[in-house]
Amino acid sequence: MKLITLIILWLNIHSVFAQEVIVEIYKKKFIPAQITIAKGDTVIWKNIEKRQYHNVWFKQFFTEEPDYLFPGDSYRYTFDQLGEFPYECGPHPKMQGIVKVVNSKVK
Repeated sequence: MKLITLIILWLNIHSVFAQEVIVEIYKKKFIPAQITIAKGDTVIWKNIEKRQYHNVWFKQFFTEEPDYLFPGDSYRYTFDQLGEFPYECGPHPKMQGIVKVVNSKVK
């Protein structure tokens, strides 16, 4: 019973410290293009263009190109693995970014 209580407590503490990080998509760029987050954080990509569609494609996770994000749309992904995760925009492959996931971020 103590083990279950400790696991529940750990999960609750972990979720309290998890953050959401915003990456804007504007003028055919990911802003910022490179971010460092802690394991368990969520990144939210927001398309703030007026007319252009984009997507966020992690080719190491998804073999098929994901759905488009039209102006005003957003996409979120929670990172539960450590490492560096490059991504690009399928329709605009010169648009590239990278998410670096570490155990904890120094604030």
